[in-house]
Amino acid sequence: MSRSPEPDLRRLILDTTRQLLTTDGYASLSMRRIARQIGYSATSIYLHYENKDQLVHALIDEGVGMLHERLSKEVVPGHPEATLRALCAAYAAFGLEYPEYYEIMYILHTEYIERYPAEKYRRARQNLEFFARALTEGAEKGVFDGVNPLLGSTSIWAQLHGVVSLINGHRIDRKIEHATLLQEVIERIVRGQKSLK
Repeated sequence: MSRSPEPDLRRLILDTTRQLLTTDGYASLSMRRIARQIGYSATSIYLHYENKDQLVHALIDEGVGMLHERLSKEVVPGHPEATLRALCAAYAAFGLEYPEYYEIMYILHTEYIERYPAEKYRRARQNLEFFARALTEGAEKGVFDGVNPLLGSTSIWAQLHGVVSLINGHRIDRKIEHATLLQEVIERIVRGQKSLK
């Protein structure tokens, strides 16, 4: 069998792991199963990843990086309302465009997985900080009511997560267009920052 260059093998391992995780779940995932799927020995995978939790963490890292890149392009300096609206839209678009990554990042039952390393968790929190900074800037400019930035950004995340999860899970009434629902949710999120007391 012709062997792929090393970076391609890593990519193949991660892509296969992502697909198996989202179709069959964490409990069914094993290094041997991944190896069978890609046509390599389990030893080849162990050369790159110690265990399946390392694979899951690597996929979370990738997703976090992809989301961070997307959110970082949406900041509109000096315009917190436009920034918040754009961040919400970008977050939702990421979740809908990459449902497998989204599921692994935010839906996979973490109690089954080795604890996510603290330094990686801090990096993941940077995505939430885009929202927190928009809320802080909005409060400073008098555009938004003041709110604890962590609480406010987590509340926004919870709302966005809800709509993304429902759409990805095919739980929305067919009479409602997804784009219309997303727009409604985002507008309510933005309006809500102006009415909190």
